[in-house]
Amino acid sequence: MVQSYVVYLGRNSHTSKPSTLGNDGMTESYYDLLGSCLKSKEKAKEAIFYSYTSHINGFAATLEDDEVDQLSNRPEVVSVFPNEVNQLHTTRSWEFLGLERNGQIPADSIWLKARFGEDVIIGNLDTGVWPESESFDDEGMGPIPTRWKGYCETNDGVKCNRKLIGARYFNKGYEAALGRPLDSSNNTARDTNGHGTHTLSTAGGRFVSGANFLGSAYGTAKGGSPNARVASYKVCWTRCYDADILAAFDAAIQDGVDILSLSLGRALEIPYFRSGIAIGSFQAVMNGILVVCSAGNSGQGLGFGTTSNVAPWVITVAASTIDREFPSNVVLGNNKEFKGTSFNTNNLSARKYYPIVYSVDAKAANVSAQLAQICYPESLDPTKVRGKIVYCLRGMIPDVEKSLVVAQTGGVGMILAHQSADSSSMPRGFFVPTSLVSAIDGLSVLSYIYSTKSPVAYISGSTEIGKVVAPVMASFSSTGPNEITPEILKPDITAPGVHILAAYTKAPRRLSRLIDRRPLSFNIISGTSMSCPHVSGIAGLLKTMHPDWSPAAIKSAIMTTARTSSNARQPIAKASAAEATPFNYGSGHLRPNRAMDPGLVYDLTTTDYLNFLCSIGYNATQMSIFIEEPYDCPPKNISLLNLNYPSITVPNLSGNVTLTRTLKNVGTPGLYTVRVKKPDGILVKVEPESLKFSKRNEEKTFKVMLEAKDDWFSSSYVFGGLTWSDGVHHVKSPIVVRKNTTSN
Repeated sequence: MVQSYVVYLGRNSHTSKPSTLGNDGMTESYYDLLGSCLKSKEKAKEAIFYSYTSHINGFAATLEDDEVDQLSNRPEVVSVFPNEVNQLHTTRSWEFLGLERNGQIPADSIWLKARFGEDVIIGNLDTGVWPESESFDDEGMGPIPTRWKGYCETNDGVKCNRKLIGARYFNKGYEAALGRPLDSSNNTARDTNGHGTHTLSTAGGRFVSGANFLGSAYGTAKGGSPNARVASYKVCWTRCYDADILAAFDAAIQDGVDILSLSLGRALEIPYFRSGIAIGSFQAVMNGILVVCSAGNSGQGLGFGTTSNVAPWVITVAASTIDREFPSNVVLGNNKEFKGTSFNTNNLSARKYYPIVYSVDAKAANVSAQLAQICYPESLDPTKVRGKIVYCLRGMIPDVEKSLVVAQTGGVGMILAHQSADSSSMPRGFFVPTSLVSAIDGLSVLSYIYSTKSPVAYISGSTEIGKVVAPVMASFSSTGPNEITPEILKPDITAPGVHILAAYTKAPRRLSRLIDRRPLSFNIISGTSMSCPHVSGIAGLLKTMHPDWSPAAIKSAIMTTARTSSNARQPIAKASAAEATPFNYGSGHLRPNRAMDPGLVYDLTTTDYLNFLCSIGYNATQMSIFIEEPYDCPPKNISLLNLNYPSITVPNLSGNVTLTRTLKNVGTPGLYTVRVKKPDGILVKVEPESLKFSKRNEEKTFKVMLEAKDDWFSSSYVFGGLTWSDGVHHVKSPIVVRKNTTSN
């Protein structure tokens, strides 16, 4: 059976180092290697569709099962793994994060301090880019930084400029997985999906006034680093394949990006040495590039341990709400009002009542009541719908399609009711003014229709700010614990990911006319895909301010300055109203203005990450996937708990344990003292209790001793934290512990 695979070679597998072989020499060596297995160099050239020649040593090829076996047995081959699938996982959000206030940028905003991310280079691995978007306009920008080595693939009219400085596409892995050639329409860096344009503009889009989605969320759109240079790497088509992702990592490192943003990941995590994202991101971090990844959208219904992208060298971002909502309420002729949600898709004339009809009573001839009830395509009679608001039930087909059915049959609005009391959904755009109401309120509306001779209603939508408690964890946001390495807390941080307005691929004019008679330039989307570029944008600002900081130092600054309370000074909650935990939000909710001056950071180097791999039992072959030269693990066993991570997690505490952390001073001299919030049933002692720093970059080590109380028998995770403070800076770390009760 022929399938596509990624073949990874030990970085020292060539007689000459990759840098001396050159790209052509590396590629020829791949042909020789595979040709020796296939008994033909020409067949090898046909089979190989990617040669990774810059910072990743290997290739991607289509292979038979027996060929995979032969390659796997070659001494220079470290691993052969399938070309597997990864999934794709704003006007108000930056103000909610404190970067602006009432449309003005305060003097203490990180935007001003970091010159809006001037000349930092943010790369985005996603579905491509819509280059004509106003978010990527280069008016007033200076020359492209000379360190940039990338370029623009101009197929399909794609043009780059001094803002959008790179646009490339990678589709050979997708083609190999399909098992057939792609047509020429796929040879483009242009985004026809919208996801990549949205994420890239959220990270680094310019200021665009008058942005809105169908009248909702009106304001000025902008990215986290509005003055950054941005580059798009299109790796996602109908799906996102490892071979393409690795090729994009290889290219981005060579091109010279500073930050890489990935709003994609696997549904189920696999070991780091088999993960294209883990391998590629390690190479990026080793080259000084911070990699920011989304945590995934598997939070509902799948229980705990659903977070993806859990490698400790990336920053993993969960999603939460902001203090904005989009009510779209129904007012009936009897003056009863029911709260619904929807984006403001052309409000009906203010307080003008329209006739309302139940879709079953407006069904077309020879159509079942069941299909008409859900406003199925071609199920309604235009003569019974025209000029009326139609009451429909959710189910079977997408909600938006129901509104298109109503629009096409002449309806002026739609009331869409849930079918079960425990159902929930998010606002979205519709083809007619719509109110999405609860099942109970829907029954009240239906009762009114049947108890009134001439039932009427109107729908009124708006955008409201500051009336809801936020942040609240998004119900879809994936959760910890980390299923691969439970000693590393994931996710790391949470950021706004619900109802985020940003640039978008323009909708086809036919659909746009049905909505509001003009092409769409912006859209509102929810997901950890949206929270991830918020952190990428802030990371760009920090890189501008602190170019000497390592990726780990930037990550630490983001994590240790996060908050764990809402705007109502309450603990961050889950969508269910229960209190959230670090398994939901990691270290807390992003606070950019605090992150620019964290005081202290937990720093990490490539050696620390390699020792981490040693501590989880990786052998020399597996280690060679990540590092060029042979790496000798320390002779003394390394405790995984001692990785200098900004959080502390002990998943199986038996009796007591002592672990260490090291803090680096990146601020002014000062005396820091520790404050501990003990997890339930756990004794915590920190030594020393104070750390005095007399100069910048000075490092101090401390110990944390954890002991389970004898009378504590719970096997559930418990949560606490420790904070180092000099009175100005507050360096926070969550503590997550689970007692091992099996040994007692």
